Amino acid sequence: MSDSLPMTIPAPLTPAQRTQIINLVRRAARAEILPRFRTLGTSDIDQKTGPMDVVTAADKEAEKMIVRGLLAMFPNALMVGEESVTDEKVAALADAEMGFTIDPVDGTWNFAHGLATFGVILSMTRFGVPVFGLIYDPITDELLIADEAGPAQVMAPRRPARNVSVSKGGPIEELSGFASVYNIPEDKRGDLIGLMTRFQRLYMLRCAAHEFRMVAQGHVDFVLCSNLTPWDHAAGALIVQRAGGHVACLDGSEYRAQMRDGYLLCASDAATWGRVRDAMSFLLHDTTEG
Repeated sequence: MSDSLPMTIPAPLTPAQRTQIINLVRRAARAEILPRFRTLGTSDIDQKTGPMDVVTAADKEAEKMIVRGLLAMFPNALMVGEESVTDEKVAALADAEMGFTIDPVDGTWNFAHGLATFGVILSMTRFGVPVFGLIYDPITDELLIADEAGPAQVMAPRRPARNVSVSKGGPIEELSGFASVYNIPEDKRGDLIGLMTRFQRLYMLRCAAHEFRMVAQGHVDFVLCSNLTPWDHAAGALIVQRAGGHVACLDGSEYRAQMRDGYLLCASDAATWGRVRDAMSFLLHDTTEG
């Protein structure tokens, strides 16, 4: 991602504002998310596009609480929450001097089925560029946070903040990372499955929050994101970048929060990014031609 913006602007948030946002996310998790974890019945889980794409009252109520709190602090900001999103709101991120993207429960399928692999994702953007990102794990009360000016850090109660950094990368056969077979076009899934024998490991967590956390902390080497959505990807892209990683769309273009098409690749460094990009270049080929 580039640090260039169409005008000179001040630092995105004051330390006090950052603290307010952190406290807001934690309160929402305690009030609306954790009380519903492993207490949901089948009638409490609704489908959106299908049985693997679900929503619960935790998603809806946590988003409402976070949006209310953000608007109290930033009444003129554009709010793009997963559960109240429109195409127009996503497109408007490109022109918004201050936008917020919110995924109140990322990994909802996991959450709804009693798996602890879920989290809260929040980003602040300026003209589509992520300038603040937060990924929160309600189970451990730990968060990963970064802005455009400082390092990515992990923070937890009663522990000092600690800088995090990506892995050292390496050759393809030594790399592990995340790529979802089921989020790419059906005619290209076989090619991605074939890559499992080239990489050391390919994983799928069904949770962007924890996938980005793993990359930023150096536990895996890359994450490939498809079906681009700002509430899933904007915060993580910034956090990985500020942890020392290389972030760009698979076609080499700079990532922006308003993007909905293409693929986002975040890797430990530019050389590793290039190796993964080359291995996955088949995703850029239009197999409908000819």
